Amino acid sequence: MINWDKLITDCRLGLEDRTTRDDEDIRSTFQRDYDRIIFSSPFRRLQDKTQVFPLPGSIFVHNRLTHSLEVASVGRSLGNLVAVALKKNQQFHFQDIIGEIGTIVSAACLAHDLGNPPFGHSGESAIADFFKRGGGLKYQNDVSVEQWLDFTCFEGNANAFRVLSHQFSGKRLGGFSLTYSTLASIVKYPFESVLAGGKPKFGFFQSEKELFHKIATQLEMVQLSEEPLHYLRHPLVYLVEAADDICYQIMDVEDAHKLKILTYIETETLFLNFFNPEIDKITLGNITANLKLVTDANERIAYLRAMVIGKLTKECAQLFISRMSEFSHEGKMITLFNSLAEPSKSAMTKVKEISLEKIYNDRAVIEIEIAGYKILGTLLEAFITAVVEPDGFLSQKLLTLIPSQYQNSDDSMYGKIQSVVDFVSGMTDLFALNLYRKITGMELPGIA
Repeated sequence: MINWDKLITDCRLGLEDRTTRDDEDIRSTFQRDYDRIIFSSPFRRLQDKTQVFPLPGSIFVHNRLTHSLEVASVGRSLGNLVAVALKKNQQFHFQDIIGEIGTIVSAACLAHDLGNPPFGHSGESAIADFFKRGGGLKYQNDVSVEQWLDFTCFEGNANAFRVLSHQFSGKRLGGFSLTYSTLASIVKYPFESVLAGGKPKFGFFQSEKELFHKIATQLEMVQLSEEPLHYLRHPLVYLVEAADDICYQIMDVEDAHKLKILTYIETETLFLNFFNPEIDKITLGNITANLKLVTDANERIAYLRAMVIGKLTKECAQLFISRMSEFSHEGKMITLFNSLAEPSKSAMTKVKEISLEKIYNDRAVIEIEIAGYKILGTLLEAFITAVVEPDGFLSQKLLTLIPSQYQNSDDSMYGKIQSVVDFVSGMTDLFALNLYRKITGMELPGIA
C-alpha cells in the first residue's frame, strides 16, 4: 500500500526550509498553487495557442487557455468525487488531507499544457522533426545520447515540468515554487527520454532529472530503476489525465459541430451513444424532455456535451477508487479512459474514429499544422545558429531578440540549444508568425 501521507505534502520547491505560512491567508497551500498558475504569464499566453482548430474568426473555438480551464473544472470534480468516497473508506488513514485532492488535481490540470509550443500538437512534432531531419541534425554529436533524445522526442508534458520548476534567468529559485504534490501530479510519464521508445512520451528533460528525482524521493513514489530514472506515476496523475481526455475528446466534437464539420445529427448521435437505453432510461427521458424545450442547435449540443462529460467524470472517478490498491504495482494500472465500461467504451471508440476521419484531417487543421512546421523550423534554425555562432552580424542582431530570462547559465551545447527551445516553445501562435515574417524579410516593422 502506498503512503498517501507522503504523496500529498505542502512542501514547496525552492522553499523547502520555510516552515511557517501567513496565518491571514485564507487559501489552503494547494489553492495557492492554483492561483500562482492562473496569474502567471505562461498561462495567459495559452489564450493565443492553438488547441486543434485555427484560432477564431467569427466562430469561437477552443484555444489552449479555455481547454485548460475546462480540464481544471473536470479535474476538480474528479478529485472531489474521489475524496468523498475515500472519506467513507476507513482503510485509508489520511483523512486530514483528503479534502485537498480536488484542489491538487485542479491545479495540475490548469498547468498541464503550459509546456506546449504554438500551433497545437503539430508544434511538438515540428520541434522534434527539426532535430531528427532538419537543420538541428548537425548538432547530434555535440550532446549526449540522452540529451539528444530530449530534442528528437520533444514532449510538451516534460516541457511543462520545466516551465514550472526551472529557475529561468532573473527568476526565483524553484520556478513557480509549487508544492511537490502538484508538480508530481502533472508528470504523465515519470521517466526520462531514453525509455520513451522514440516517442514523445517522457516526463522530464535531462536538465530536470535530478530535480524530479528529488521530488519523487520526498513523496516516496515507487522507483522502478535509477539509471535510467523511472518511477511509477503519482496516483493523481490518472485523474489529471482522465480530465484532459474527457475534455479534448468531447469538446473537439462540439467545436466540429460549430464549424459545420459535423452535422447536428452526427453530433447528437455521437453523444447519445454514451447512454444505454435500458440502464439510463430515466436520464435519457430527461434528456429528451430538455431537448424539446431548446430549439437552438448549438445549445442542444452543448447540453448533450455537458451530460456526457458528467457521466464520464463519474465513471472515471469510480474506476480510480476501485483501483486504489493497485497503484503500487508495476503494470497493473492502465489509463482510466481506456478502461471505460459499455456503452461509454464503444461510444468513445466511435468518437475517436470520427475525429481521425473528419476533425483532425479537416483542411483548416492540416493547413495550420503545415504552417507551424515551417514557422517553428525557421525560428529554431535562425536562433540556434545565433547562440552557437554568436559572432556573426546577423547572430548578434538575433540574440537581442531573445528575452533575458532565456539566457541559460548552462553554456554547453545542450544548454545553448535548450535556451532557444525554451524561447520558441513559449511563443504564442501570433508572436511566432510575426517574428517569422520579420526575420525572413516578409514583413518590415512600421511598413504596412
